[in-house]
Amino acid sequence: QVQLVESGGGLVQAGDSLRLSCAASGRTFSSYAVGWFRRAPGKEREFVAAISKSGGGTYYSDSVKGRFTISRDNAKNTVYLQMNSLKPEDTAVYYCAAVVTGSGTTYYTGEGVYDYWGQGTQVTVSS
Repeated sequence: QVQLVESGGGLVQAGDSLRLSCAASGRTFSSYAVGWFRRAPGKEREFVAAISKSGGGTYYSDSVKGRFTISRDNAKNTVYLQMNSLKPEDTAVYYCAAVVTGSGTTYYTGEGVYDYWGQGTQVTVSS
């Protein structure tokens, strides 16, 4: 089992950058693929980015591709989401999620796949 804690959210202006962190407990974090999702006010939770357990595979939603970068440091049990050129429409609560996987390059975009979720961190982008 793993526990996830997100951090790094905040209030920024359009065009600014933020880096979110997803810190995991446990010594086997390198066995988990991780995804970032977000829920904007009045909307359903949506996929943002995903990374394989090795970090060798990544995938992004079209809305963030080219602006966001997902990465991980398994030695620190942490996955990051670097968010650049933020837009007001990026305003949401951001969640990280994890699932055990046997493949080093497989990532997952469906939230139903993930077994563990963090509590979320708020990102607000003003225009």
